[in-house]
Amino acid sequence: MVYPFKKIEEKWQKYWWEHKVFSAKPESSQKKYYVLEMFPYPSGKIHMGHVRNYTIGDAYSRYKWMQGFNVLHPMGFDAFGQPAENAAIKNKIKPDIWTDKCIEWMKTELEKMGFSYDWEREISTCESNYYKWNQWIFLKMFEAGLAYKKEAQVNWCPACETTLANEEVVDGECWRCYTQVEQKDLEQWFLKITAYKERLLEDLTQLKDWPERVIAMQSNWIGKSEGVEIYFRLKDRDKIIPVFTTRVDTIFGATYIVLAPEYPLVREIVQGKPQEKEVLKFMHKVAKESKTIRSSQDVKKEGVFTGCYCINPVNNETIPIWIADYVLMEYGTGAIMAVPTHDQRDFLFAKEHKLPMRIVIQPSAVSYQLSAESMTEAYEGDGTQVNSAQFDGLPNQEAKIRIAEWMEKVGIGKIQTHWRLRDWLISRQRYWGTPIPIIYCQKCGTIPVPYEDLPVELPKDAPFTGKGGSPLSKVSEFVNVPCPECKSLSRRETDTMATFFDSSWYFLRFCSPQFAKEPFDRQETKYWMPVDQYVGGIEHAILHLLYSRFFTKFFKDLGMLDFNEPFQKLLTQGMVLKDGEVMSKSRGNIVDPDSTIKKYGADTLRLYILFAAPPEVEMEWSERGIEGAFRFLNRVWRLVEDSIENEKERKLSEQEKRIKTTMEKDESTRNKIKRKIHLSIKEVTDDIESFKFNTAIASLMELVNELYRVKDTAIWLDEYEEGTKVLIVLLSPFAPHVCEEMWQRWGNKESIIHSKWPKYEERFLQEELITMVIQVNGKLRSKVQVPADITEDKLKEYVLADEKLKPWIKNQPIKNFIIVPKKLINIVV
Repeated sequence: MVYPFKKIEEKWQKYWWEHKVFSAKPESSQKKYYVLEMFPYPSGKIHMGHVRNYTIGDAYSRYKWMQGFNVLHPMGFDAFGQPAENAAIKNKIKPDIWTDKCIEWMKTELEKMGFSYDWEREISTCESNYYKWNQWIFLKMFEAGLAYKKEAQVNWCPACETTLANEEVVDGECWRCYTQVEQKDLEQWFLKITAYKERLLEDLTQLKDWPERVIAMQSNWIGKSEGVEIYFRLKDRDKIIPVFTTRVDTIFGATYIVLAPEYPLVREIVQGKPQEKEVLKFMHKVAKESKTIRSSQDVKKEGVFTGCYCINPVNNETIPIWIADYVLMEYGTGAIMAVPTHDQRDFLFAKEHKLPMRIVIQPSAVSYQLSAESMTEAYEGDGTQVNSAQFDGLPNQEAKIRIAEWMEKVGIGKIQTHWRLRDWLISRQRYWGTPIPIIYCQKCGTIPVPYEDLPVELPKDAPFTGKGGSPLSKVSEFVNVPCPECKSLSRRETDTMATFFDSSWYFLRFCSPQFAKEPFDRQETKYWMPVDQYVGGIEHAILHLLYSRFFTKFFKDLGMLDFNEPFQKLLTQGMVLKDGEVMSKSRGNIVDPDSTIKKYGADTLRLYILFAAPPEVEMEWSERGIEGAFRFLNRVWRLVEDSIENEKERKLSEQEKRIKTTMEKDESTRNKIKRKIHLSIKEVTDDIESFKFNTAIASLMELVNELYRVKDTAIWLDEYEEGTKVLIVLLSPFAPHVCEEMWQRWGNKESIIHSKWPKYEERFLQEELITMVIQVNGKLRSKVQVPADITEDKLKEYVLADEKLKPWIKNQPIKNFIIVPKKLINIVV
């Protein structure tokens, strides 16, 4: 018998919607719990990655509902972005129309999964009632000096005449037309996230329930480094090249320095040199390369000699100046000292270009001495200083301190703290994003749009060709506006904001999505925030999570929030694979959730996706696995149906009456069922709390097996009925539709979400023990306590390990092992 999943799922999705079962309202008397999954970009169809992410959050949300929490579990759409603009160009359709259709399709598919969202709180970031508050936040940051404009490099496609995001640069080419991408300097808007660097780093210690991997990634991205800025003086010129290093203990081994090709001094120092043409050619070449590729460890590093030299200040040695692609202006000072013997990247570069090498640290724990000529890789460990003048013989960690102090004392360097974090570039020369609320007046300068004039709305008639920069710049009615101060004709900013801006505070808007006075209602936000459990992909470990933390701290500084961190707990789920690879259209290994739901039902898909692997790791899609989940739900359905049928009034046969009477007197069976129920409650509860959904479901499978095992003789027992009801409740976060149906068929009027999550009792967890007498050749020699359901083989093993029996058995062969069940054992030797 196959349970009618299609009919059941449609019935309960309609019920949840009509009865607003998951509607969340602040209740001061009730403890809140805010569960949130990272909201999706509306691509039109959900994929298995979405299914996994949202099923994890939904199962946990339902569990919290049943624990008695007032749960907020909202959903919305991160709706701005380049894909919609590209679709508009390709399909000759407006981005808003395309996006609205995609949201409609996606929402329908999410509803089919039975997710417990409060759809009354739905937000879409492309709606003006949302992005108005993006602009409000920008103006607040502008007033605080955190939003500013400066020249910066961007990826530029000369054929399309537009900027490209890093993700749109594929092997150095434009993804759309395959033209070689260039680096171009443009005036861009930035947010001064660096003003919060200390707090962003220090407050990571508050995030006790975040994955260590994410904490480490954020810490490395912020990148606080203690070191020394060393002053290398140009030979024959009165100019200094500052170089920051954390390895000042290796300074005596620096045999050349390397500048980023973009370093401001490069053009000046090579002018008139024989190498000038080659250097400029190399700079032009590197300008077309992605910075991601340039900094990759797997790509061969290239560089050229500038023909110039500088002086190493610690030994007055003249060393050459190179430029290389692996040095970026964004990191440090844009210049590095190269110590080939003690840095692997420098070692490979020096070998490639036959540059000199000098050892300045010898390892202490080995008998041999390093030789620059015979080295096959850099030595980056600790040791003793050599070739380091007055610091020879010192342990290198001590030398770091002594050298730094000496350099600062003699004025050739300065002890400093450097940060890897850079200010956040938010400008996009795009249409489908939040317009930046700034006006440029020739008389008054850069003027913010007045708050009362927000939102600055996107014009509906912008042309889409994919060429010529921002479509907004071509809409004269949008661009040409009066200055808010002097009323003279001025020009509106045509850049839009990066979509990460939208997602950096959306979790706050969910608390009061209709609030019209500020981005969020402070009282409602005080009740709901911070988010108790956040679920999303590891790919957002740095940017989105870091920006959200930055925005939260900014709001706190405005007096709008009273907490430091937006997300209490974080779970980053693994990807869904098929045939060992990430699902993608190009690989042809996509499994469509919709077709799976049609074949097996949403509950089966939910159950399988949670059972297949722990949430944090990758999971491999398996047709056998999904079929197994479907069979399990059918087993549960039959078990419960039989139990309900037994509960109905019917005439028992004389044999059935005898069995019922016998079983009611059988304390052992009753206790065994009771123990299994409470053990299952404990295991499932503990596992859900720690997001071990796969082992929670495994425990439920064991409970089902036990109920089937005793079904024929124990189905009349109250404990058996209790077991089936507890099973339904424990299973409901994973497979809510079928559990709602079974719950109702038991005669319950309210949704199962309003039932109480069961609690286990310790007294029922104890194993039933019996005392068995042990005889050797008929004489009492010992007594042991063993589990009542122990097998004969285990019992023999247990008894023979009893130390009290060894003097009586010694090494004699055992002739017989006589067992009187639950009473005694006689060992015949």
